[in-house]
Amino acid sequence: MDDDSPAARWEQRTEIPLFMASLVFMAAYAIRVLAVSLPSVWRDLCGVALLALWVLFAVDYAVRWRLSGQGLRFVPTHVLHTVVVVLPLLRPLRIVPLYDVVQRRHGQPRLSLHARVIAYAGLSTVLLGFAGALAVYQQERGAPGASMRSFGDAVWWAASTLSTVGYGDIAPVTPFGRVIATGMMAGGLALLGAVTGSFSSWLMQTFSREGDERPPGS
Repeated sequence: MDDDSPAARWEQRTEIPLFMASLVFMAAYAIRVLAVSLPSVWRDLCGVALLALWVLFAVDYAVRWRLSGQGLRFVPTHVLHTVVVVLPLLRPLRIVPLYDVVQRRHGQPRLSLHARVIAYAGLSTVLLGFAGALAVYQQERGAPGASMRSFGDAVWWAASTLSTVGYGDIAPVTPFGRVIATGMMAGGLALLGAVTGSFSSWLMQTFSREGDERPPGS
């Protein structure tokens, strides 16, 4: 039976608009970081948009907390909700709840579980890499001894970090840049584990199914 609780209804009504708002937040943040020659009035407008969207995310968090009826237990049991309020740049990573809301509106999923996990992880990797590159580049730009001199360097660093390759040719030198790097390393390991685990499970099921379908004595 579908969940018809107030919290579920709130999520179904707000998840898609809030996901779109998170993309606008990321775009406004990217403009402030990358468009350094932009007139100050436009940069200030982006700043106002960032603040307004953060307030929107905070209100959504407060409403979910109130509707859950869990009190303080809501914080440890909804870690992702808490993280994306503290770090709203990561809110697009809530792609899985968004997909669930869309499927409840349009019927059963068209992709298998393994394909959905790989798709979720792939899209999350792209979003996390872009957000991490922006955040680190903002911290490293102009820092003494920084090897990250352009946003292209930041994207290269994010790709090598999330793929767990870690060439070491570009590395953050600022304290906050290294904090971001630590989070991206953990995220990269988690996403890589999700993809490899799902792919391995799919291979095992495929081989097992082929073995069951093979005639005896063949």
